[in-house]
Amino acid sequence: MPRVTINGRAIDVPEGTNLVAAAESAGQEIPHYCYHPGLSVAGNCRMCLVEIKALSDKQPNPLPKLQIACNTIVQDGMVIESANERVEEARRGVLEFLLINHPIDCPICDQAGECKLQEYYMDYGSYRSRFALEEKVHKEKATPIGPGVMLDQERCILCTRCIRFLEEVTETNELCVTERGDHSELTLADGKSVDNAYSTNIVDICPVGALTSREFRFQARVWYLEETPSICPGCATGCNVDVHSREDTVFRLKPRANPDVNGFWMCDAGRRTFAPEGDKPRLEEHYTRTDDGFQPAPFDEVVARGAGRLAECGKVALVVSPRLSVEEAYLVSCIGERLSDCDRVLVGAASSDIDDDGLLVSSDRFPNRAGVAAFGFRDEKGLADDIDGALIVRADPAVDEGWGADLEKLRATVALDETMGTTLGYADAIVGVSAHFEADGTAINRTGRLQACRAAVDPPGDARHGWRALATLLVELGGPRYTTIDEVFAAACEAMGLGAGLRRDALGTQGLQLADARTAAATAEGPSETTASG
Repeated sequence: MPRVTINGRAIDVPEGTNLVAAAESAGQEIPHYCYHPGLSVAGNCRMCLVEIKALSDKQPNPLPKLQIACNTIVQDGMVIESANERVEEARRGVLEFLLINHPIDCPICDQAGECKLQEYYMDYGSYRSRFALEEKVHKEKATPIGPGVMLDQERCILCTRCIRFLEEVTETNELCVTERGDHSELTLADGKSVDNAYSTNIVDICPVGALTSREFRFQARVWYLEETPSICPGCATGCNVDVHSREDTVFRLKPRANPDVNGFWMCDAGRRTFAPEGDKPRLEEHYTRTDDGFQPAPFDEVVARGAGRLAECGKVALVVSPRLSVEEAYLVSCIGERLSDCDRVLVGAASSDIDDDGLLVSSDRFPNRAGVAAFGFRDEKGLADDIDGALIVRADPAVDEGWGADLEKLRATVALDETMGTTLGYADAIVGVSAHFEADGTAINRTGRLQACRAAVDPPGDARHGWRALATLLVELGGPRYTTIDEVFAAACEAMGLGAGLRRDALGTQGLQLADARTAAATAEGPSETTASG
């Protein structure tokens, strides 16, 4: 591996690494605008200029001119300086050039708080402008360029990240640069609209406030938002995301880089998965059926009633969807073992009317099919004739033809869900549970990668975390008691054959392939501290 010295610190980096990435691996920043690790190198912003004191071991001579770091590949023995007086003077000049015609509308800009123009000016600029406001070149403001994106041409610094994304990733080519000099502007290509399945990614990669999300626009100041790593529940790909929330409200999802899953991107449909499905209201309470219809009741009372009704049945169907987490699927399987006879039914087709697009979108619209199937759940079109009770978790089978008649004949039906679905009308006991971004859990995506979901907000009202509700039901049926999600995870991993030594924190923020998870479990220092008592 080549060894490069950056500002006096020597590090080894992989062959082919550019200086921006090398400095980042050394914990140092080389400022940049046009460079993005998921796109080709343009080298047009000149913000990443550095001084090369030695080109390599074979060429120990310094280069007379400053070089752009984004397009300079490390060589063994290379020595660079990115923070000396010569570099900083050049950096200030680049910033001044970029800000000559930039509007001074930071207080009303949606990018405020995460704008690289602001940040680099404070870090490397801090000079007094030599240009009066009235001398600036004015361009179009707040122009819709697609269903989800707004363009402010005055703020654009022509880094061309968006153009390269639309050329290289989506290959839809909706944007281009027209005119010359200080009248150059980002604009739509003739007859185009930025209306592809990944359009909002150009908002994410815009380093300034030129491109903003029409959905998130003016909804919240970013410095008030908390950031939680999670995964997208929109399909079987399981894109890594950051959940931005405040006061138990999710405001937006943004892609989180993971080279083994989604790279740097996510689809636009996935960004909306935090919103309630359709117009279904949330279940914020728990209900039991009485002669007068459904009545709200305390959680413990509803769970105890549900457990009692299921225990009275001869043969019970465990009906689940691939929306369950690994932990929830494991607990449902444990509940099945406490009942005399069970069918394990998986509701939710593995393919849909949405086709795989060859990038990230999967036709399978569920995030954890592999994790649920690992506990013996299989696709069925309905219930067997000898079923007389059902536990239905995060599934709404009654929307499909034939299921209504099957549910109508049952002696007892217990349902756990986050929203009001058609199936709840057949239930005797209903437990309101958390949505995807409201609880911890894990899921296995379509490539067999085990990934962690982390709670970003709390469930509304009295709704309970899904795994906690199932753990309580398990205890009511005489099963073991689980008090933490880590205990359930360890038991689930052992049941799946991954070993009892795997801990949730071993998944990190990038997850593990199942083969690697087995290795991690086998090499764990000690056994899992699972507590299981009646």
